[in-house]
Amino acid sequence: MQGAGAVANVSGLVRRAGVGGASWWIAGVGVLVPLVCLALPMFVIRPFVPQDPWQLAAALTVRGMGPWISAICAVIVVLVVARAWGPAAKWWGRAGLVTLAVVAIAEACLTQVNIFEIMFHPYPAPVFVEAGAAGVDGDDKVLAVTLSGEAHGYPIRTMGYHHIVNDTLGNEPIAVTYCTLCHTGLVWSRVLEGRTLHFRLAGINNGNALIRDEETSSIWQQSTGQAIFGPLKGKQLKLVHSDELTYALWRSEEPKGRVLKPDAEYASEYESKDWEKHIEKTHVVIDTSRTGFGPHELMLGVTVDGMNKAYPVKAIAAAKVIEDRVGTGSIVIVQGPDGASMRVFRAGTAMTFLTANDAVGNEKAVLRDAETGSLWNFKGCAVSGAMNGKCLEAIDSNKDYWFDWKNHHPGTLVLKS
Repeated sequence: MQGAGAVANVSGLVRRAGVGGASWWIAGVGVLVPLVCLALPMFVIRPFVPQDPWQLAAALTVRGMGPWISAICAVIVVLVVARAWGPAAKWWGRAGLVTLAVVAIAEACLTQVNIFEIMFHPYPAPVFVEAGAAGVDGDDKVLAVTLSGEAHGYPIRTMGYHHIVNDTLGNEPIAVTYCTLCHTGLVWSRVLEGRTLHFRLAGINNGNALIRDEETSSIWQQSTGQAIFGPLKGKQLKLVHSDELTYALWRSEEPKGRVLKPDAEYASEYESKDWEKHIEKTHVVIDTSRTGFGPHELMLGVTVDGMNKAYPVKAIAAAKVIEDRVGTGSIVIVQGPDGASMRVFRAGTAMTFLTANDAVGNEKAVLRDAETGSLWNFKGCAVSGAMNGKCLEAIDSNKDYWFDWKNHHPGTLVLKS
C-alpha cells in the first residue's frame, strides 16, 4: 500500500506541475543514457583492476559512441522542454525540466573529454634543447633514439607523466611511449600503410597503457604496438630501435643530441627520482605466483626470430655479460660502463665474449672476444685487435616488469640462475 501511495503522490505531483508524464519520462531517460555512457567506460577502464577482453570491448564501444548518443539525447531533452513549455506548466515544473536539459547538455560535453589526458596532460608540441641545457641529472634514464644521424633523448621521468610524444626524427614520424606501471618504454613508427597517425593516451588494460590514433580512433596496446579495437584492429606498428640509457652515458655517446625539454606547466607533476620504489608497491592483476618471479621483477625482454625470452635485470647486472641462444642465433647481453644501461647484440655462432673493463683511447671497452682478443665498446663495435672497426648487429630489447612481459608474450622463456 505504501508503494502504491508513493506512485500516486508522484503522479499527482506531475499533474500539478502542468507537464505531461511522458515528457518527464523522456527527459529522464535522456539524462540516464548519457550517464551510462560516462560511467561504464570509467568503471571498466581504470587502473589496478583486471580488464576482461569482452568488457573492455564493450566499454570502448560505449566510449566511442558516447559523444553521438549523448548529443542526440541532449537534443531530445531540449525539444521535450520546448514542447512542454506551455502556459499550463507551473514554474517549478519548468525548472525541473530545464534542470534535466542542463544536465543532459553537460553530460554531452563531458563525453567529449578524455579523462586520462586530464590526469596526464599531453605534450602536443614537444620542444628539444641541446644536451647541456636540459637540466637532467646524469643518473636519470632517457629513451635514446637515433635516426638518419639525428639523436633525441626522452627523459623517462618526463615521459612517465605524458606517456606519449608524437615526434619526427630523421624525417620519420615516431611515437615515443612510456608506461610507468609496467616500466615499458617503446618507440613506434607513426606511419602505417602510407598514412601518418597521431597518438593520444586512451586508458589502461591490465596494467599497460592504451593509446588511440586520432585518424581512426583505433585503440593500440603500448607493450605490443598492436591495434586491439577499432577499424585498424589486428594491424601492427613497426618498432623503432631505442635504448634506455643513463643521461650521462647517452650524452657521452651523442654530444650533439637534443633532449626533450620538460613542459614547465606540468613539470611539478613529473615522476620523482625514486619512482620505481613506489610503482613496485602497486597492485597488479596478472598472476605470476607459479613462475618463481614476483610481478615487479624487472626483466630485459628480447624477441629474436619469433622467440621471446626474458632476462632478470639483476642477473645481467651481476654477470655484466650474458651469452645465450635465442631462436636460430646467439646473442650477447652487456651492461654498460655506467653500471646501469644494457644492450643486446647478435653475437653470431663463432664468437665468445667475456667482460672487459679497458680504456682504448677515448673509448671504454666492455667486451673482449675470446677468439681474437679484440676489445669492443658498448655500441657493439670493436675498438682494437683483429676485429677493429667491425660492429655487431643491435637487437631490440626493452625493460619490462615481469607481469607485463608475461601477459603480452605468452609462452616466453626466462633465464633462471
